[in-house]
Amino acid sequence: MLTSLALIFLLGLTLGKIFNKLKLPSLLGMILTGMILSPYALNLLDSSILEISPDMRQLALIIILTRAGLSLDISDLKKVGRPAILMCFVPACFEIIGVLVIAPRVLGITYLEAAIMGSVIAAVSPAVIVPRMIKIMEEGYGKERSIPQLILAGASVDDVFVIVLFTAFTSLATGGEVSVTNFLQIPIAILLGIVTGVLVGLGLTIFFRKFHMRDTVKLIIILSISCLLVELQNRLEGIVPISGLLAIMSMGIAIYQKHNILAKRLSVKYNKLWVAAEVLLFVLVGATVDLQYAIKAGLLAVIIVLGALIFRMFGVLVCLIKTKLTRKERMFCMVAYTPKATVQAAIGAVPLAMGLACGQQVLTVAVLSILITAPFGAICVDHFYKKLLVRK
Repeated sequence: MLTSLALIFLLGLTLGKIFNKLKLPSLLGMILTGMILSPYALNLLDSSILEISPDMRQLALIIILTRAGLSLDISDLKKVGRPAILMCFVPACFEIIGVLVIAPRVLGITYLEAAIMGSVIAAVSPAVIVPRMIKIMEEGYGKERSIPQLILAGASVDDVFVIVLFTAFTSLATGGEVSVTNFLQIPIAILLGIVTGVLVGLGLTIFFRKFHMRDTVKLIIILSISCLLVELQNRLEGIVPISGLLAIMSMGIAIYQKHNILAKRLSVKYNKLWVAAEVLLFVLVGATVDLQYAIKAGLLAVIIVLGALIFRMFGVLVCLIKTKLTRKERMFCMVAYTPKATVQAAIGAVPLAMGLACGQQVLTVAVLSILITAPFGAICVDHFYKKLLVRK
């Protein structure tokens, strides 16, 4: 495992730097590193690291979502209002509808299989979006209309919504039943996640004010509690729905609101931690990509991914109706809300493992959605935010 970690970090950082020099996002070099080292190419990663890959990707997500919470001022989010709520589910619904329209005609699959495929590729990637929105917030772009905050909030809830839909559709495909209760899990998971996170954040703020300790120790405590919140979600699965990742972000927001100075100091430390976590996350995402699937699928799968993306961007536009955003700002929101990576890597192979007839096709489209949308979204944000957003 130690050799694998060394290869991940050394090659990931090197290719990331090369892509940066080429004016491309470093995550592309990291994903490419994973593809090169993966079992589908040079097979240089130890099986033990591949077994714990989902947990390590989860840890990286925890780090960046905590960092997002520690930077997010709730008063900025309140300014956004209605569009922030709509962004949590409307673009994903439009994308699933897009797959329902295109996939049965292009691939000849059933509408239920298309719904499963749509729910796999409809979730945006916080790992791609969140670091970029934090950077934009720190530089002061889009601040007047809270555009980065809008996208941050939507991306953190979007995944909860989509994963519940995915669970419902796969249950139907395997002969199970879907009731109203399944869909009630969405608001319950969101609400419980927020409430739990806020309570934990307030408790930590009181604790840190009462007991003096180094910021590094505080970071370790917060990181440990964040992992426990995710474990709480896993343990309560099937009993009480709760979003662990949303709880983590809410915890960070609560600390920011009650102890702003501490939040800023911790943000600096989380930034340093993210340097390693980012490499680990995207290299391991790249290691899940089997290019043979993508090559076999060819043009038809690409048509589905691109078509679904157009539907998603239109869904974002619908969310922004009757807002004060300019045409350029709306365009930024549309492209910034496109990247896919982590959720697709996590659940793309599930239908195949379940033995569903569409499993191979779903996995192929999931792989292509990562390869197409992660670079597209990252490049668009990195290259155009200064041109499309106003700095204040």
